Amino acid sequence: MAKEKILLTGGTGYIGSHTAVELIQAGYDVEILDNLYNSKASVLDQIEAITGVKPKFYDVDLRDAEMLDEVFAKNDFSTVIHFAGLKAVGESVEKPLTYYENNIGGTINLLECMEAHSVNRIIFSSSATVYGDQTSPLDETMSTGNGITNPYGRTKFMIEEILKDVCVANPKFSATILRYFNPVGAHPSGLIGEDPNGRPNNLMPIIMRVAQGKIPELSIYGNDYNTPDGTCRRDYIHVVDLAKGHVAALKHMDGDAKVQVYNLGTGKPTSVLEMVKAFSKASGKPLPHKIVGRRAGDLAEIYTNPKKAETELEWRAELGIEDMMNDTLRYLEHQND
Repeated sequence: MAKEKILLTGGTGYIGSHTAVELIQAGYDVEILDNLYNSKASVLDQIEAITGVKPKFYDVDLRDAEMLDEVFAKNDFSTVIHFAGLKAVGESVEKPLTYYENNIGGTINLLECMEAHSVNRIIFSSSATVYGDQTSPLDETMSTGNGITNPYGRTKFMIEEILKDVCVANPKFSATILRYFNPVGAHPSGLIGEDPNGRPNNLMPIIMRVAQGKIPELSIYGNDYNTPDGTCRRDYIHVVDLAKGHVAALKHMDGDAKVQVYNLGTGKPTSVLEMVKAFSKASGKPLPHKIVGRRAGDLAEIYTNPKKAETELEWRAELGIEDMMNDTLRYLEHQND
């Protein structure tokens, strides 16, 4: 019996590569499409080293409709898991048109191509940013689209709305929307992890660069928030748990349920200072850091109520902060080899 074939857009990226590993190990046939804007082709060899399987790879930009069509014409995909997109919040404020054109334009091309080739299932990599500035814990019944402070977040919200409209228009089409919280960590093998091209924007890649001596110190934006230690608290989720959430979502996709939405997080917020202390403890060395002024648009706390995913997908985050730090350090060791 032929394996179910899944296309991952943006599959050489941080979350995409970990999801590729989990899908292959769960028995799926995985193919990857990526333009390598924020990732490296060498990750394909690392996926092979972990799983024994090197996914077929297409170096294609979603905005290139002709090349995209060629990929779909050669394959019989059952489902697309759509990770591809620009994701730096600050950059999106500086270059809004780039973000709208890439994230939304690329997604529209993808959906048109899926429709042309009768591929009727998509899992979309969304974000907790769609909830805007509402009070945590955040759950899937809450409104979206209001109080979003940056173009990146608005592209996620708009793509969600586009997917809902496509599901209404096409009776055969179904979409699962996964709203991520804060993915960190690396594969326990140390072979794949978060390694952005250019300047890192997320907390852990910056911590990693400080640990490597590439950045002198970590700037913590504000210590006067209404939280136990004054620093912002976020729902950090191990990237392997997050990847397993995609496998669970794929297994539970139901053609009758047109649009499903799930938050993927732990439900337990951790502060920036707590993350710094956990990394210092795991590495055995203090991490240089300094407190600077608040950043515009940062909320004191963002975390989820994970009950819906636990109940419906039979999925829950199992790995803790210590695992995230130890796996990150293992990845750093491999990079230094």
